[in-house]
Amino acid sequence: MSANSRLTLAIHTLTWIANNADNHYIATSERIAQSVNTNPVILRGLLGEMAKYGLVRVQRGNNAGWTLARKPEEITLLDVYRASRPSPLFAMHHTPPNPKCRIGHGIGPVLEEVYSDVQNSVEEQLTQITIADILQRTLKYTDEHPIAAQSAAT
Repeated sequence: MSANSRLTLAIHTLTWIANNADNHYIATSERIAQSVNTNPVILRGLLGEMAKYGLVRVQRGNNAGWTLARKPEEITLLDVYRASRPSPLFAMHHTPPNPKCRIGHGIGPVLEEVYSDVQNSVEEQLTQITIADILQRTLKYTDEHPIAAQSAAT
């Protein structure tokens, strides 16, 4: 099983845009992709989803690219989570358990309740963190742990 990285890519993308908003960089998917180290096509799809949720806007024509639709302080990680549409944290059995087994009969409803509680806790935590928080923490980390060479994707 592999983890879904859409949320991570979305947070990285929004943080990059927030960091470069005042640097007169045009936030193209190609430039963001250099930092994320992925294909720009993947980012364009993700940015399109985030635009539907009002997190980014696209500028067409000259100086085409992406901008934040709201201030970084106003974008919570829950907003990003919902826009990135990741898979549920936990999944139930791929095939139904044996309903004639005492455990197989009751495990599904019990786990659904537990997983719902966990999902709600995760979402509550995500409301407490904004893109501005992630940017601040990322820059602090980078200041404390300098990179060897400056990259074009800054």
